[in-house]
Amino acid sequence: MKKKYAMRYMMYDRLTGSHTSYLIYHTYRYAIWVTCLLLTLGMTGCLTSKGGRNEYLLTSQTVRGNRSVPREELESLIPQKPNRRVLGLPITPALWFYQLGSSRFDQAAAVKALQDKTNEFEQQSQQLAGQPAALRKLNRQYERRLKRLRRKAEEGNWVMRNLGEPPSYFYERDAQANAGKMQKYLVGKGFFNAETTYRLDTLRGRQIRVNYLVNEKPGYFLRSVTYEIPDPRVDSLVRQSLKNSALRVSDRFDLDNVSAEKARLESLLRDQGYYAFSRAYINWEVDSTRRNPDDSLRRNLDLYMQIANPPGQSVHPVYYVGDVQVQITRDETSVPGSNVRLDTVQRNGIMYLLGGRNISSRLLDSKIFMRPGQPYSQTKYRDTQRQLFLLNQFKFINLNITDSTRRQLRTLITAAPVDKYEYTFEGGIFVLYQGQGYPGPFANLTFRARNLFGGLETLETSVRYGFEAQTGFAIDSTTNRSRVYFAQEIGVTSSLIFPQILFPGRMRFQFNPYNPRTQVSLGFTNSIRPDYRRSTLRSTMAYNWQTTPAKQFSFLIADVNLINANFNTQFGPAFEKQLDSLASLGSTIKQSFRRSISSSISFAYTYNTNTPGQNRRANFLRAVVESGGTTLNFFRESQLRQFFNLTDSTGLQYFKYLRFNVDFRHYIPLRPRTTLAFRFNTGLVYGYGSNRTAPYEKLFFAGGSNSIRAWPLRRLGPGAELPQARDGAQRVPVFDNRDGRDEQFAYTFEKPGDMLIEGSAELRGHLFRLLADINGAFFIDAGNVWTIRNNNRRFGEQFRFNTFVPQIAVGTGVGLRIDFSFFVIRFDGGIKVWDPARQYFDEKRGRLVDERFMLTKFSLRQLTKGPNPLVLNFGIGYPF
Repeated sequence: MKKKYAMRYMMYDRLTGSHTSYLIYHTYRYAIWVTCLLLTLGMTGCLTSKGGRNEYLLTSQTVRGNRSVPREELESLIPQKPNRRVLGLPITPALWFYQLGSSRFDQAAAVKALQDKTNEFEQQSQQLAGQPAALRKLNRQYERRLKRLRRKAEEGNWVMRNLGEPPSYFYERDAQANAGKMQKYLVGKGFFNAETTYRLDTLRGRQIRVNYLVNEKPGYFLRSVTYEIPDPRVDSLVRQSLKNSALRVSDRFDLDNVSAEKARLESLLRDQGYYAFSRAYINWEVDSTRRNPDDSLRRNLDLYMQIANPPGQSVHPVYYVGDVQVQITRDETSVPGSNVRLDTVQRNGIMYLLGGRNISSRLLDSKIFMRPGQPYSQTKYRDTQRQLFLLNQFKFINLNITDSTRRQLRTLITAAPVDKYEYTFEGGIFVLYQGQGYPGPFANLTFRARNLFGGLETLETSVRYGFEAQTGFAIDSTTNRSRVYFAQEIGVTSSLIFPQILFPGRMRFQFNPYNPRTQVSLGFTNSIRPDYRRSTLRSTMAYNWQTTPAKQFSFLIADVNLINANFNTQFGPAFEKQLDSLASLGSTIKQSFRRSISSSISFAYTYNTNTPGQNRRANFLRAVVESGGTTLNFFRESQLRQFFNLTDSTGLQYFKYLRFNVDFRHYIPLRPRTTLAFRFNTGLVYGYGSNRTAPYEKLFFAGGSNSIRAWPLRRLGPGAELPQARDGAQRVPVFDNRDGRDEQFAYTFEKPGDMLIEGSAELRGHLFRLLADINGAFFIDAGNVWTIRNNNRRFGEQFRFNTFVPQIAVGTGVGLRIDFSFFVIRFDGGIKVWDPARQYFDEKRGRLVDERFMLTKFSLRQLTKGPNPLVLNFGIGYPF
């Protein structure tokens, strides 16, 4: 202890140089603590009613006593929200900033400035009344100024709007109204005798806490559901559909279920020709007069659903589709009978009036589901509008239905084509290899030609270029830091998209209701990295269709890639040497960098109920099955080697493989702006050709901003294998030789695998708003990649059921997301918790060491140094 004290004193003396400086050091240290304490007390003091207002601040609200109805549902009925606090403590930085800004804000002056600028604009507008061009210019100039002044007058100055939050005051009338809304809501949930009250707790500094007390009392359950329908045809249709009813006997009465049943019945009947039917004809009533046991927690009732007939009629009228006319013209204001010349085509009872464009009436006919003589169907009406919209060929689409006296519905469909030729330009910042480099600029130019051959097809040609800075390949000897190198990517792709399935036979017409697409593409991509070059010429043909808004299917019937790679780069020879070292140990990775041809077919299914911008429970599932080199199985191996002129080191390499991948995600909303997200991603690739591998792009990788974020991009695994080992010593690692990082492994090269298992859990929440929504996240990632073939010359890389669990790497960290609504910039910092590769032979100690548990080796004093540094990841969009 004395020795430690002496060392500290010597350190202070060395830093300060005198006893006086020593005292200054401690005075400065205590001053920091006092400043932090005063700042905290100042922010705590914000939880008081300032400005002379004799009002209470609403500090918290709770709902208690509910047993069956979730608390979140009752809390959602309370519109008032207390000011945000830090970790539940009475510290409100947002309120403090608001009061700081309001102390220097003169609202009267802001309103006067707005009024003066408005008067100035009106005076200048009157002077330019006869000059439209000058008036438009004036409007543009004043629009931004008036918007800024109006926002300042209504919401305060910049500090109040962006950093602050207005004080939330308590009013007893609000608490009374909230208790009444809760009681009404509970009645709608079947608790007819529910009681709700509130209790107020007065705290220091004129603060108040509201406790809403709920007594549900016994609920009422459906003993029977009876439909009373005097129209026999309607009665028959309803009874045939009762299996889909939202009302079930023995369920607790729920007004939401009654509303859902009314909506279901309305949709059912409107699909059967009842064009004029609405849920206003549906009434309901309950009978709870039958005696229930007094001591029972369950009450029973009888529910009666009644569908009344229209006044003065014995049945509901049935409507049929009459004349259907489709008018497509460039002039949006043209109507039938105008001077615009239209070509008239009759097909399947539908009249097509086409002007100015050579448009296939056959394809249009496949998108229209309303046919003359058929009963009106609301679903067919919506599907027709949706299918025409998804063609991406029209500016607008209107469906106008006119009711005739004979209950024949005349349908007029009008549309205006978009411009035949169009180009778009995109530019910005992106990351080619997320998690490994720094953001770099990109540019994308796209040219579109629509309805090129009269079949509503679209030709798209895109040219893309981007580059980014990358580190981690070499050390600058003067600064002892990683040098910065550049990775570039340039590509051009042309695609021809047809709004149908191109396939012989009539089976292709079965896909018409499902927004079918056939896409034929040809593209070239050239990637230049510090460690290798790789160019790919790719040709594909794919079928895509969508059965529901959440279910999509993709059938890639042909995917042919001609791949050429070389190591004529600055670090290419070192990377090639690494591949040769792996090849000497039995690895087949280098085969993927030879000139090769790869062909495959694949089928993908995607189920997605997640809607961007909506915080609700949702799922995402994507499953892909792929077979590479399938047609090559019809030929013998000797024939293939002769055809491709293939030897052990020359010729055109080919691949045979099977690949499976499943990606599942689940989103759970915890609060209006807080979400718990989960992801599980797994895959397997099996190469069964002579080279026993698959193309490099088809292998699996772990690590990076969209994977295990505590490891650099594609540097984790496989299994417990070292990232880089000494030549001839597979258990002796190569360490990073930068200053302060000699305890870190060298993650120089990518580490592919045949099998992937990874999962993530992430808690996302809103922090504050500063020009954009600033969101935070806490995450845990786990997973790895493995090889599936045994290799006695490598250690720990193969997947085995009895060893794979301790080979699962675990990382954790926090993230910051800047959400601009149209895109998200993401920063994640991850640290290792469990590193399966940290069981190695230490040459200094001369023995095997086990350092797999890495969490204790993380230090805030050594964020980028030490054995467990903070790995920073940059990304665009959310990781999953």
